[in-house]
Amino acid sequence: MLSFLLTVVAISLSGVVFPGPMLAVTVAKSYKSRFAGAQVALGHALVEIPLMLLIFFGFAQFFRGELTQLTLNVLGGAILIWLGIGMFRARASVKGMGRDLPYSPVVAGVVTSALNPFFILWWATVGNMLIMNSLKFGIGGFTLLVPAHWLCDLLWLSFISTLVYKTRSLWGRKFQAGLFTICSLLLIGFGGWFLISGVQSATHKLAI
Repeated sequence: MLSFLLTVVAISLSGVVFPGPMLAVTVAKSYKSRFAGAQVALGHALVEIPLMLLIFFGFAQFFRGELTQLTLNVLGGAILIWLGIGMFRARASVKGMGRDLPYSPVVAGVVTSALNPFFILWWATVGNMLIMNSLKFGIGGFTLLVPAHWLCDLLWLSFISTLVYKTRSLWGRKFQAGLFTICSLLLIGFGGWFLISGVQSATHKLAI
């Protein structure tokens, strides 16, 4: 059991520390609150735990389906581009005028998880393997897998938000605007990548 849990932690951390949409919104929201990371992780869990349960009950194949992936690519890409544009427009006013981004950290965690096709595909493949391996230890193995994986998300995002919040007073206005610009471009970039990869995949299959 210990070796299994260590494997879960290692695989989970390798995924959570990889830069992506959720990390970008965590950095942006952490400027206003040191607890933004924990709130983003909560929103993430609202999507991830039900998804884990669906895969546990045998729905992994559905999430690997072409229609599901295309829908997530197109919808997720469009929403991420919208979030990125909103963040870019707010880059100069969040600090200077005391404003915040027009969505909560929990909502950001839900959106960047539920509409991320690669997150869904990860759970339908790598995550499915973890779930199947957990069943070697019975229902107790799966029961331990859920909090072990989510704690990796919580600890990493909490670390990021605390770091950003604690050092925010050291940022000049230009640095803050530049950071928000980078985060917004990351969201727009991921959104564009999702859209293009989804359309290319669908076009390729139709050509065949």
